[in-house]
Amino acid sequence: MSIVAQGVTKLYGSQKALDNISFEIRTGEIVGFLGPNGAGKSTMMKIITGFMPPTSGKVFVNGTDTAGGSLEIKKDIGYLPENNPLYPEMYVREYLHFAASLYKTDVPLREQIDKIIRITGLVPEQKKKIGSLSKGYRQRVGLAQALIHDPGVLILDEATTGLDPNQIVEIRNLIRDAGREKTVMLSTHIMQEVEAICDRVIIIDRGVIVADEAKSDIYSKISRSRQTVLVEFDRDPEEAMLRAIPGAGSVKKAKDRVWIIESQGEEDIRPAIFSFAVNNNLTVLSLQKQESNLEEVFRMLTGG
Repeated sequence: MSIVAQGVTKLYGSQKALDNISFEIRTGEIVGFLGPNGAGKSTMMKIITGFMPPTSGKVFVNGTDTAGGSLEIKKDIGYLPENNPLYPEMYVREYLHFAASLYKTDVPLREQIDKIIRITGLVPEQKKKIGSLSKGYRQRVGLAQALIHDPGVLILDEATTGLDPNQIVEIRNLIRDAGREKTVMLSTHIMQEVEAICDRVIIIDRGVIVADEAKSDIYSKISRSRQTVLVEFDRDPEEAMLRAIPGAGSVKKAKDRVWIIESQGEEDIRPAIFSFAVNNNLTVLSLQKQESNLEEVFRMLTGG
């Protein structure tokens, strides 16, 4: 296992930021680490990277306890923190040379810097001062810094903040490619990002893990207990009539003749909607069961 957290608790005075957190992330996994603001995500990432110790519990990176502050651990971790600290007075290439030299890798610096500049799309900006770059390109510089020493573990906190849609796609592809050989832990508020590139999802709320599932399995958290159906009739029925359909919960009009019907329970409500239409001389023009998405799961589990 590349990252193992065992019973991690972190206190700030009397405030408990993390409460007995445990999980494992294997090499080759890209894990989305999600939670509302203040849930403890950044605190957990700082503990993994050795920036702060836990109050209790342990974190191991490639079998080594991070509490020891081992330089060997830091050599194998690439970290992009949320605020992306950079030196604005330095030139892009100069900064990456400085960052790479700190790790004392065996790869020739010029060769490694050329490679990272190319794969992060910094070629046209490499001779500019960081302070003159757009927010999107500064974010790329931060990601290049995290990758410059070819780490085995990549910790990314809001990696695509400030990027335009094209840049987001490029960075997603870069993270996906990195995840084939590395352990990647990605914290983000962009649910589409997690759905696009992550293999697994860990959701934390108030310092406690409320979900740890493969991406394909996490939707079952709500799909078994609630259905959402979008139905279009040839004419509008009364809302009260729709609420009387067996199994119907909330009913909302989306637009003329189109209704959103939510039900509770595992039984498919669509046959009941068809029977309702027949009994009331209505024609069903379309009927679609809407699949659960990650945002819906997130909101249900975190009380949003």
